Amino acid sequence: MTNTYPTLTQCAVVATALKILLFPAYKSTDFEVHRNWLALTHSLPVKEWYFEKTSEWTLDYPPFFAYFEWILSQAAAFIEPDLLSVKNVNYDSWQTVFFQRSTVVLAETVLIYALHLFVRKSPPDSRRNAQAAALSILLSPGLLIIDHIHFQYNGFLYGVLILSLVLAKGPSPSLLQSGLLFAGLLCLKHIYLYLAPAYFVYLLRVYCLSPRSIFRIQFQNCIKLGLGIGAIAVAAFGPFAFWRQVDQLTARLFPFSRGLTHAYWAPNVWAMYSFSDRVLIYVAPYIGIPVNKDAVQSLTRGLVGDTQFAVLPDVTPRMTFILTLAFQTLCLVKLWVKPTWDIFIGTVSLCGYASFLFGWHVHEKAILLVIIPFSLLALKDRRYLGAFRPLAVSGHVSLFPLLFTASEWPVKVVYTIFWLILFLFAFDRLAPPSRQPRVFLLDRFSVLYIAVAIPLIAYCSLVHQSIFGEKYEFLPLMFTSSYSALGVVGSWLGFMVVYFTS
Repeated sequence: MTNTYPTLTQCAVVATALKILLFPAYKSTDFEVHRNWLALTHSLPVKEWYFEKTSEWTLDYPPFFAYFEWILSQAAAFIEPDLLSVKNVNYDSWQTVFFQRSTVVLAETVLIYALHLFVRKSPPDSRRNAQAAALSILLSPGLLIIDHIHFQYNGFLYGVLILSLVLAKGPSPSLLQSGLLFAGLLCLKHIYLYLAPAYFVYLLRVYCLSPRSIFRIQFQNCIKLGLGIGAIAVAAFGPFAFWRQVDQLTARLFPFSRGLTHAYWAPNVWAMYSFSDRVLIYVAPYIGIPVNKDAVQSLTRGLVGDTQFAVLPDVTPRMTFILTLAFQTLCLVKLWVKPTWDIFIGTVSLCGYASFLFGWHVHEKAILLVIIPFSLLALKDRRYLGAFRPLAVSGHVSLFPLLFTASEWPVKVVYTIFWLILFLFAFDRLAPPSRQPRVFLLDRFSVLYIAVAIPLIAYCSLVHQSIFGEKYEFLPLMFTSSYSALGVVGSWLGFMVVYFTS
């Protein structure tokens, strides 16, 4: 991998060709979700958008994303007007599939531009590493699986995030643009609220306060940032506040009635907690621990309503909030003391880690909230790479259950393995030695974890079904989730050590 080749443009062209070939591939309910949002934003007045419920897939993204869907619907009207009927539930003509898949590819140009800017703004001596990191994000199997098969617009949204992170590296005007862009991102998808504490502390420290003294406030900068964020908030939520729909909007954006874990456990602390509870169900009678029989018979385990555990104590939303905030606060303290760009990116990554590992009703797709910002630092030195390796493996493997059809199996498995071999090998050659002692225990953990992952993938993908057929269908999901959680938690612990000793 040289300083010039392969370029982002060359890889983007090849990747686009692959994505076009995947147009007829499996599409999840998210495809219908976004088709419905196209229809309702096009067909209904704005004040009815967050009340419409003809389809069960109601609008639950912030207003800027609804406006984005409205813009797309104007083009859809010329290609396939029938997809814009709210009553055409599960409408998926070939024109509809072509249009929606194409919009994901076109929206991803934001990501390509953001990665180009990241490489261009990197120091000359580290530009080669920056290009490798940029290519790893551009060709990410996570984005391929979630956006171009399963169907979402994460490439576009993470492009906005990376653009904001890159702009945060610059002088005062660039910092203002970074803050305003992130505010706009929050109005596109509210999951990025998990990263907001890092932005708040960083912009307060380097933009609103004087670099010479934290007791000297730069009032002009505070006013510009405050007015800019206020204007963005008014543009997004002002009309709904005027119509007194804030409560309805909040109920759609934050459905707290959902359980602790999603139907398929995201690979976090609560997946390990749930796995331990399932094991204890069989152990408890032998050691005299009471078992909640109602919880044993519960099969949805967090699809809706409260999650109950058979042996272990139940977990409340307040507990998850306290844990998330506590681990984020640890990182924010260092960012306040040492507000460099590298520490900022590390804090953003660790805020993503904390929210993913300890949050309430986390979706497996949210692992990209950790992988993508961490990728920008993975080649800083070999200690960072040691923490990144298990995350790269576990995070991407945890997405496999999203695609359960046979025809997509070679795409998700072969492409992901090829990506892991290519980039982990390239990263291993490119990452410079660390000036500080490496955590060799973490290195050994990475090697052992990757080695065990190979037979696990083979069992969950091939062996289980050939032996048990349709029986115990949740077993491979549980194994995948729990083992991936071990990798994510191990990566988090390793990165915490690296972060606080750098």
